[in-house]
Amino acid sequence: MDTLNVEIKNGYALVQIDNGKVNAINTNLARDLRDIFLEYAENDKIGGIALIGKPHCFSAGLDIMMMATSGMDDIVEYWKIYMEALQAMVRFPKPFICGITGFAPAAATCVALCADYRIMGQGDKHVIGLNEFKMSLVIPEMMGDIYAYHLGEKAAWEAVQSAQVFTAQEACSIGLVNEAVAVDEVVAKTEERMERMLKVLPSTYAISKSVMRKGLLEVVNRDISTMLQNIRTHLEDPVTKRMFELFLAKLKK
Repeated sequence: MDTLNVEIKNGYALVQIDNGKVNAINTNLARDLRDIFLEYAENDKIGGIALIGKPHCFSAGLDIMMMATSGMDDIVEYWKIYMEALQAMVRFPKPFICGITGFAPAAATCVALCADYRIMGQGDKHVIGLNEFKMSLVIPEMMGDIYAYHLGEKAAWEAVQSAQVFTAQEACSIGLVNEAVAVDEVVAKTEERMERMLKVLPSTYAISKSVMRKGLLEVVNRDISTMLQNIRTHLEDPVTKRMFELFLAKLKK
């Protein structure tokens, strides 16, 4: 896959996001994430997925440059594939451990929140949370619901209003991540957690996971056509279009 480096380990796949300098989530990355989770869900030789980023960079989130320079149909197609990737990750019946090796805001936050267990590297710039209001972007329904599942609706909405992001220690204290460790320990800790989960009988893990995460499954097990239409309506708003024009102008300067 063009945007993922995959290493088959002893019973699981170590999958590293590798998509440009900041691992921005564009259509290709969203498609690769969707496809690898769908493929490995059916592969009896792969017992789980450990997803990591590059040192000090998990993912910068949505590729804003792509959004600002693409046609409407291409943008909507991106969101379709991204939401299908979230669905595939939440539905994945095997252990899914996420090693957040650096910053992971916005769309990257929701990728991490699909995992069964999250280990995040400490650092002032290593943050997680939905900060879309900084650019007056609407948070798509599925992303908002995933965030609210973990934080609670009231706390999630309060954080979104202030575009608040959280360091590893802060995220650990409110339950967005399970462990906050030194950044150079993230990968090793992620693999240790995976090896521990692989000791559980696969059928036991799959059944228990489906029972214990019913609420999260309900969030993603929906028709996304209405969500996509709402995204299109927002992006076609003249104010939103003007915002992207100003963003591009700022980059050119």
